[in-house]
Amino acid sequence: MQAAILYVVTAAVFLAADALMLRQVMQPLFQRHIGDWLAEPIRMGPAVGFYLAYVAAICWLVSWPALQADAPGRALLNGAILGAAAYGTYEFTNYATLTRWSLQQVAVDLSWGIALTGVSALVGVLVARWIAG
Repeated sequence: MQAAILYVVTAAVFLAADALMLRQVMQPLFQRHIGDWLAEPIRMGPAVGFYLAYVAAICWLVSWPALQADAPGRALLNGAILGAAAYGTYEFTNYATLTRWSLQQVAVDLSWGIALTGVSALVGVLVARWIAG
């Protein structure tokens, strides 16, 4: 039960925060730099697949071990590291291979991925720990 709570809470935090960030910051930023490359409408299948798999990876690699060790700070740190690796892979590969990819996109999205992954992992652990008593 604790694992299910961990996944649901982590997913809820991640999705809510990312939806807000995508609408308010990322969409205008990406529109400015690569607007004519963006899919309209967005392809939901790959997006849903990413979110389900990435939240599972956060829980498996970061949150569950931190929860078992009763070390929420470890969830924040290791989540930030996972976010840097995942978002860094995407951003630096695009910057290396796409002529119109900007350093601003790299900096904003990489920073967001680090913060989002770390905070989502932390909140998931704190809530799962609180509910479990």
